[in-house]
This record gives sequence, structure tokens and C-alpha cells, in this order.
Amino acid sequence: MNIYSQKQTWKRLLFITAALIGISSLVYTDRLVKQLAQEEENKVKLWARATELLANSADDNIDISFVFEVIRDNETVPVILTDQNEVIISVRNLDSLQSLDTAYVKEQLALMKEEHTPIEVGLVAGEKNLIFYRNSKLYFSLKYYPYVQLGVISLFIFVSYVAFSTSRKAEQNQVWVGMAKETAHQLGTPISSLLAWMEHLRSKGVDEQTLTEIGQDLKRLETITERFSKIGATPKLELKNIAQVMEESVNYMKLRSSKKVVYNFNPGNTTDVNVPMNIPLFEWVIENLCRNAIDAMNGAGSITVEMEAKEGQVIIDVSDTGKGMPKSKFKTVFEPGFTTKQRGWGLGLSLTKRIIENYHSGKIFVKNSVVNKGTTFRIILSS
Repeated sequence: MNIYSQKQTWKRLLFITAALIGISSLVYTDRLVKQLAQEEENKVKLWARATELLANSADDNIDISFVFEVIRDNETVPVILTDQNEVIISVRNLDSLQSLDTAYVKEQLALMKEEHTPIEVGLVAGEKNLIFYRNSKLYFSLKYYPYVQLGVISLFIFVSYVAFSTSRKAEQNQVWVGMAKETAHQLGTPISSLLAWMEHLRSKGVDEQTLTEIGQDLKRLETITERFSKIGATPKLELKNIAQVMEESVNYMKLRSSKKVVYNFNPGNTTDVNVPMNIPLFEWVIENLCRNAIDAMNGAGSITVEMEAKEGQVIIDVSDTGKGMPKSKFKTVFEPGFTTKQRGWGLGLSLTKRIIENYHSGKIFVKNSVVNKGTTFRIILSS
């Protein structure tokens, strides 16, 4: 399992754990809410029975003090007492000022009718009163609290994740920049030594063709050193002919690829278009894309580069006839550590994205890909 897959596995586990905690909280709170609702309903029923007993008591010697106690103890559940024709008689536990407003009380009565079936209070001579009620503020607070809690937890997790990711990326960038610059520094000494040895060989009469080949490899090493030295710094961009740079990059890869790999280059209408770029870094992008394509094709197939200038932009499509990828991998292929090879760090496409987007203010993405048919990467630059 590669580094990226391990990270994805941990992210899934954390998400599942958070989801289980959230669901458990909702289920438990829902059970408490139902219990509270039942208790409040029982309280109103008891209040109704007490009211009924008080209204129907004809014996002055009966101790009904507990009735008044029951009625007085209801300090949370909003209640409206009406006659059988729903004419309001009294209210309890509504806002003391607003309850003086008849329209407000009627509005509350309508809400109570929608929420609960009224409880009847039997009176003498077959008449009755009705008790309408709503659940208490405590009920609604408890009912919606877990959602508020989940929202706060989600916000906290999101902020923590962003902060952690930003910090982690900053640390990764510092490590990467340090490694790149140290590599460039370390390469400088042997390159200088090899240049001196080349002059020594020339003085010894070594044939010029051999020295030319050595010189090309040394030039290549110098280019690689320059690329690494520019990581972390703001590279200098110069206006260059994009078609010419692309053609030279493709030809370079063509000479260093197997004969089983066929290159097709179509500059389109970009032959006279200049684009601000840093050539050593941009060539690195094309090399990475071509190497990625060769790996995807297992060393045999065709690579097609098509270009188009359109509305102040240059669009470059690099297509291969490789194994392709599912749509779910379109973004993850650019993540550091993502690789399908048994060997390799999975930094090629990550570097490519960094160079195009951070240094050239462009865009790079997977335009399309079909499994077992091929993939097209698209680069967009401002001209």
C-alpha cells in the first residue's frame, strides 16, 4: 500500500468514527426527547385530572390541596384552557406580556392544535373543557441540541483539518525545498569536477564525438541542477515561443524513448504564440507527463501532443494509449505519494502540478481517461 492509500484509509476510518459518534448521539438524544415528551404529556393529563376534580368538587370537606399543588407545579409546559367551543378561559406558561394579546393567544392555540390532541376535562351536566398544550422549551432545546452539537463539532473538525493540512503542507514544502536545494548544491561539485576532467581528456586527444556525448550528459546534469535550485524560489519567467519549446521537449523525449513509443506533435495555431515561462521547469513538466505516459503504456504505444491558442490562452493536451484510470483518480494522481509503480515516490505529477499552477499561474488536470484505452492531461497557460 502506498503513502497516499494509507492516508486515504486513515481519513476513511476517522470519518466513519465521527459518523458513528454523531449517529449514536442523535439516537440517544432522540430517546431522551421521546421520554421527555411522554413525561410532559403525563404532566398535562395529571393537570387536567386535577382541574376536573377541582371543578366537580361539591364537598367542601374534601382535601383538595394536592390539586392546587399539581396545578401550581406545572411551570414548564405551555397550556391553554378552553370551553368545549374552544373559547379561551385561561392560559399558563405563555409569555406574560404577550399573553395579554388576544391574537397571540389564538396563534398559540392554533399551534397547539396542530401539535397535540387536546385533553378533555369532564364537567357536570355533560359539559367539558379542553386543555391544549405544547411541549416545553426544554423539550425543543433537547431535541435540536444534538444537531447544534454536531454542527459545532463538524466546524471544529473542519477548522482543525484545515489548520493541520496547512501546517503539514508548510512542513512538507520546507522539507521538499531543503532537499531540492541540498541536491542542487551536492550536484554542483561533481559537475564542476567532470567539466574539468572533460577538458583534461580533450588535452589528451580523446576523440571529439566522445567528448560531445559527455558534454551533452553534463549539460543535462546542469539542467537538472538548475531545476532543483529553483524549487522554493520564484522563478524568472520570460516570453518564449510555446510551440518551439514544446517541440524541443517532445524531440528530447523521443530520442530517449524506446522505438516502441510513437510521438505525434501538432502545434495547431500556436506557432507564433509567446507565453511567459521558465524553460527548465516547463520542460520538466513535459518530461514528467511523457514518462508517466510511457509507464502507463508499459513502454509501447503512442503519445500525442496537441496545442491550440484560444481567447488569450494556450491549451496543451498530452494523450497516451495506456491503461487509463477511473474518474475517482482524476484528482488524486496529483497528490504527493500517489503511484501505481512498485518503485517510486509518486512525486512526478505532484511536481508537475506545482510547476504549472504555482510558478506559471496555469492549470493542469485530467481532461479525460478511459480504462484500458488511454488518458489525456490538459495544461492551460495564459498567453
